[in-house]
Amino acid sequence: MKPTLSAAASPVSRNPRTPETRAPKGTAIIQVRGLEKTYSTARGSITLFHGLDLDVYSGELVAIVGQSGAGKSTLLHILGALDTPTAGTVHCASTNVAELTQRQAAAFRNSTIGYVWQFHYLLPEFTALENVAMPLLARGQDRRTALATASKWMQEVDLQDRSEHRPGELSGGEQQRIALARALVGEPKLLLADEPTGDLDEATAGRVFDLLERLHATHGLTSIVVTHNVDLAARCARTLRLERGRLAALGSAS
Repeated sequence: MKPTLSAAASPVSRNPRTPETRAPKGTAIIQVRGLEKTYSTARGSITLFHGLDLDVYSGELVAIVGQSGAGKSTLLHILGALDTPTAGTVHCASTNVAELTQRQAAAFRNSTIGYVWQFHYLLPEFTALENVAMPLLARGQDRRTALATASKWMQEVDLQDRSEHRPGELSGGEQQRIALARALVGEPKLLLADEPTGDLDEATAGRVFDLLERLHATHGLTSIVVTHNVDLAARCARTLRLERGRLAALGSAS
């Protein structure tokens, strides 16, 4: 029986052996210790994280839930080298991402991280196939090879018959499947998905999440999904709630 997300969340210790933010076995691909993030605003400083700890293990599919404004997206940005912490250490795929220069961070993102956002951010002037190939072209791969690889991923998401369509000619679910193919075309070690089904109706969201689960399993990914959808979160191996600057476990899928 799957545990429900209404289970009481216990406080998280700063001890790295605490089970709430650790999986029981495997190799940690993400290790976060003592994370803090503070923003300065016209009304003063805002601190999102208070000594946050997190371990994510190779092959895990982890969901992060929490109220709007809790810092879920910011946490993904820090893990993916799109933002930097105020304090603490962040190791991702054996890289201390907090110490990367802007150029190093860009190279790290392109080689190691796949991103999927709530909004697909496909380039409207390019075909679906060309959009999927963009990360490979950004690496300097020749166009023919990049398009051939992208074509294989169009098949992976079952949209090979939409290869020459532009984003405006695709449904919302199809656009998000293209975005997922684009995120994975470079064979990243880690998939970060920020509300990947948040802009879709319930039925379409379920199908997109089915695809994400399948690709996660068949390609040996490690994935973190931020979502407001508690039913989808319950399908993940672990669900963590971000609240008051720290993470607490809600349960794990059986």
